Amino acid sequence: QVQLVESGGGLVQAGGSLRVSCAASGRIFSINAMGWYRQAPGKQRELVAVITSDGSTNYALSLRGRFTISRDNAKNTVYLQMNSLKPEDTAVYYCNAVVKLTLHDLGRGYWGQGTQVTVSS
Repeated sequence: QVQLVESGGGLVQAGGSLRVSCAASGRIFSINAMGWYRQAPGKQRELVAVITSDGSTNYALSLRGRFTISRDNAKNTVYLQMNSLKPEDTAVYYCNAVVKLTLHDLGRGYWGQGTQVTVSS
């Protein structure tokens, strides 16, 4: 019913920048929070940043100042701008969205398939 498709991942040198995008489509009434998570090899998935429908944001403490989350509500799209990238930022980045399918729906979370970000030293 709902699909999240990430794009924009790739290989970048340390110190570089990258922007990833995630577009939601399907039978969507509205989207509450949208966010980015990441999972490095051998590690648990962790929160990167979250943004609510009114634009309030929350970041992992260690990433504040380097990463910026934004969204375009008209396009049901969330972005993550990543600057001053470090090798330890290498991970699969996953998009998450809390989607309401109807007016009275409480909303449920959906995940994208992930996009690989690799930062070389």
